[in-house]
Amino acid sequence: MRINEQEDLLFAEWREKRPDLVPDGIADESAYLASHFKLLFVLKEVNNFYGDLRELMREGGRSQTWNNITRWIEGFRNLTSDIPWSQLVSVNEQRRIEAIRTVAAINLKKSPGGHTTELEQFNVVATEDKEFLNRQFNLYHPDIVICCGSPTSDAFHRLVDLGGEPSWKMTRRGIWFHEFKPEKYVISYAHPEARVADCLLYYGLVDAVREILGVKN
Repeated sequence: MRINEQEDLLFAEWREKRPDLVPDGIADESAYLASHFKLLFVLKEVNNFYGDLRELMREGGRSQTWNNITRWIEGFRNLTSDIPWSQLVSVNEQRRIEAIRTVAAINLKKSPGGHTTELEQFNVVATEDKEFLNRQFNLYHPDIVICCGSPTSDAFHRLVDLGGEPSWKMTRRGIWFHEFKPEKYVISYAHPEARVADCLLYYGLVDAVREILGVKN
């Protein structure tokens, strides 16, 4: 059974418990499986969106969140190159579509929220959905998991069973990560909408992935 079909079955069951559930996961299953390494982005919740995030991803997503994720993906797919910022600063819808189709993205809180997450409510809902979150995570077999934001990383590691306690390491430039299975990594990083210059977010994360994977540029 295809992953998207498994997602739909899971969400149908999940929606019985969480009627306002917003589905998420893989935008383009073939592109995801064909990727050199499979990327999963973990986020908190969608902002005032009540559709299917997979469809939104296929359309290029919202620029506020997905422009930076697109840059990150392009950097990950070109680790041996040091892409100048002048080639990354302008991101259009077509670039987002091409990049996002190759990855998976899940929200730990599947019900919609506002622009600013209420942390207590986020933790309550995500904890209630722990079993479903684990079942969803196990569909994807990602090679690299990017936890977007400290609260997201904390909740992910509290709720998702990775097979043992993480053995955290730090890159030379201070990015935390751990190897949860042989050659499979979780990276704790900033949210793509963090109040940090986009260029710093990009080079900080791409540099970390390059170091973790031992890629020379």
